[in-house]
Amino acid sequence: MIAFDLECSEGHTFEGWFNDIASFEEQNAKGLITCPYCEDTRVRRVLSPVAIRSSSRPAAQGDQTIDYRTLAREVVHYINSNFENVGPNFAKEALKMHYGVKEKRNIRGAATEEEEKTLKEEGIEFFKIPVVKKEEDDSN
Repeated sequence: MIAFDLECSEGHTFEGWFNDIASFEEQNAKGLITCPYCEDTRVRRVLSPVAIRSSSRPAAQGDQTIDYRTLAREVVHYINSNFENVGPNFAKEALKMHYGVKEKRNIRGAATEEEEKTLKEEGIEFFKIPVVKKEEDDSN
């Protein structure tokens, strides 16, 4: 079983338990997942905080090893599915949203070091996620 943090289109957040991500996606596509606050069926997964077990203490019974590759793929998939790619216009779009010229939305893209500095000076929060490009399968 896996727990996902979920959010409806009205902004209510709640938790759902599923056998795996495929179970969530199947149930969500069929409109079977509803918000417990407003019964909205337009539900999406939101990023959850991740707890990591310290190697300095012995594993407790029931602890699970984290598969970081799978976790990284899921994070990238989530971002690609839920954030608009504005490419090199990231800083411009973030500034427009910050000053109310454009409606706030999830965006992703690229910014130069100078643009990042400007965003920080303006008090705009953002975070960088390194994304490794898929390598060609060069197995023999």
